[in-house]
Amino acid sequence: MADRPPPPPPAPGPGLIELGALAAGLARAAGELALAQAAAIRGGGGHGSRGRADTKSSPTDLVTAADRAAEALIIEGILAARPGDGIAGEEGGDRAGTSGVVWHIDPIDGTTNYVYGIPAFAVSVGVEADGELVAGAVFHPSRGCLYHAVAGGGAWRDAEPLRCSPLAGLATALVATGFAYQPGRRRHQAAMLVEVLPQIRDIRRFGSAALDLCAVAAGEVDAYWEQGLNHWDLAAGTVIAREAGAVVGNLRGGPPDADCLVAAPPALFHLLRDLLLSAGADHPA
Repeated sequence: MADRPPPPPPAPGPGLIELGALAAGLARAAGELALAQAAAIRGGGGHGSRGRADTKSSPTDLVTAADRAAEALIIEGILAARPGDGIAGEEGGDRAGTSGVVWHIDPIDGTTNYVYGIPAFAVSVGVEADGELVAGAVFHPSRGCLYHAVAGGGAWRDAEPLRCSPLAGLATALVATGFAYQPGRRRHQAAMLVEVLPQIRDIRRFGSAALDLCAVAAGEVDAYWEQGLNHWDLAAGTVIAREAGAVVGNLRGGPPDADCLVAAPPALFHLLRDLLLSAGADHPA
């Protein structure tokens, strides 16, 4: 007897739809706030917001008042609607919850781009329920578009359904990546590129993990990998890429983590993972 195709996943219930709608609304509101603050900063024709940025983990890891204001807006909205939920925010808005739901917030993913006036930054709001990522929203303020997904409901850019690339070979793969803030890890990542780049079509570095994952979902790049991400960097984009048909995981067959995230179409995922392993991705600096 021929193998039957797997049954479709169950349609998302009203609880997931509610979570996804809240994530989407808050991501959009925070992105519009960040965009307005950027316009106000640059309205005088000065040198962007570079003089108004602080640093965090290293001199290259920037944070602005807009990051903090956007995170505060999102947290206020979550607590107003769901006071029992937990929160993990990049700018310190952590809060223990009692409901089993945790919100992972990156108020401006791509802050360096934001600071320099490069329009590749996003607000990322991911939702975890009982240890599983179930909803995500990524708002791209400069384009005015919202990427969103809930488990079992497909991936969308506004009202447009998304599907990842059907590519099955590395040689013609356009692959996105990013680099860590720590100099030692950057050196190792640069050495990996020497091994990876000759085996693929080309590399793209956009500067926002959330937008990289959405680019995989939309088929704008064929695959993406990065090391050193935090959960708020990857939570929303992981849901969106998976719902668009991509595999998103680490180097060892598990979910994405700080050691590595790989996102690619099913036929390409293992090829890219094996290439990264041969290039030394499992031995970060």
